[in-house]
Amino acid sequence: MLASTELADMRPLLEELQRDTGIELVLDYRGTVDAAAALAKGEDAHDLAWLSNDRYLRLKLQQRGGRRLRPLSTETMMSPVVFGVRARTAERLRRNAPDRNLSWADIADGAAGGLVRFAMADPRHANSGLAALVGVATAAAGTGSALRPQDVTCDRLRGLMSGHTLTATSSGDLIDAFVADQGRTDALIGYESTILSLNASGKLREPLEIIYPEDGIVLSEYPLLLLNPSRRAAYDKVVSWLTRTDTQLKIMRRTLRRPIDPGVPRDPRLRTEIGNALYFPDRPEVVDRLLAAYDPDQRRPGQVIFVLDYSGSMKGTRTTALRTTFDRLAGNDGTAIGRFVRFYQGERFTLIRFGGDVHAERTFTITGPPDADAIGDFLATDEFDQDTAVWSALDHAYGRAGELRRTDPGRPVTVVLMTDGLNNAGIGLQEFLRRYKALAPETKAVHTYTIRFGEADPSELRRAAEVTGGRMIDANASSLDQAFQETRGCR
Repeated sequence: MLASTELADMRPLLEELQRDTGIELVLDYRGTVDAAAALAKGEDAHDLAWLSNDRYLRLKLQQRGGRRLRPLSTETMMSPVVFGVRARTAERLRRNAPDRNLSWADIADGAAGGLVRFAMADPRHANSGLAALVGVATAAAGTGSALRPQDVTCDRLRGLMSGHTLTATSSGDLIDAFVADQGRTDALIGYESTILSLNASGKLREPLEIIYPEDGIVLSEYPLLLLNPSRRAAYDKVVSWLTRTDTQLKIMRRTLRRPIDPGVPRDPRLRTEIGNALYFPDRPEVVDRLLAAYDPDQRRPGQVIFVLDYSGSMKGTRTTALRTTFDRLAGNDGTAIGRFVRFYQGERFTLIRFGGDVHAERTFTITGPPDADAIGDFLATDEFDQDTAVWSALDHAYGRAGELRRTDPGRPVTVVLMTDGLNNAGIGLQEFLRRYKALAPETKAVHTYTIRFGEADPSELRRAAEVTGGRMIDANASSLDQAFQETRGCR
């Protein structure tokens, strides 16, 4: 039987299964995501599979066009993916949250602010990591339904992931690493059953408080899958034994997973309601986009070069809107989405103000509230002029990007250009594109995301974004807040 690695704790019960039924289950352990990918390709010779969940397998089978039938599946037990955190850290998070019932948005806000460092298994291999990623992205989308491709945006996971300081390819290896170095992290994303068992093990300096994020969690039901139809009789016997009331009670007592049978009296530690269960994505491309967004090679904080129009047409309400947007990104946005997309610890910015030429330039690194205040001071100027040298300013930004790529090649760099007017000074778009195409490859790899505000030319902004690998956002069709949220830090 192919089995998720965390099911190693079921071995003593499987010895009872063999005594009662005569059926021996020989478990071949693998990460759930890896196992699902192998099963979808037909790269296995197992009779059964026992996974933490089979949702990813269903998507991979769907992606392969039904070339392999979906196997018979029976749920055997349950455990939600939750957030386990030390009590002092939980209190710090609550002090900054709207109420004491913490959400994924509150956790993301705390991670971005440097309040929490957590361990999470690699979602490319382990279901606990993938389920957490799905939960966070679904909560960040705020739609209340299954994620769509357009809901997985580049900006909504980075604040949370800035606090992700420990990982492993399986839940078991993650627990071992967490226990071995308890000063490195103060929280753990994993199964409720795993965290409860860890608390009871005596291995921790202090137990972890379990948070059931109020904006939703993903539940694992540990389905048993029949891969070899000729083993149907044995499969039925195993399912019957696992779902018996007395077996369900033993599973709960030994592993602290929740029984499928609602008639089984709950262990006191399992009486907490798990709250809102989130939908797992129903389209393969959504999970592909999520896994692409989880890029450990890009865990290092990036640097964004903001190129901001301070020509005369921006003076007044438009500049006020710009300053308000940056104030919200600095952590003063109480909305759920705002808490996901705020500036995070270690993130670096270069702000460039321009009119007929570059007025001023300054680089900031986010380490705390004073840095956010300094950004506000930089934007509070009343220095405007009547000309708008859009493409000269962007050309100047690429000069800075080239310097950054040469001096710090490991740091991702992005340019965000915001303008409300037509280019009427400096070089034109065609000259900028000619200069861009002549840049060194590492500088050309820096993408520009353009924000159209006011009367700016959408065709020119779209052209510049597309050539550099970015895209244009029309703030007139949404808002300046949303435009910056969608482009900040994208690659």
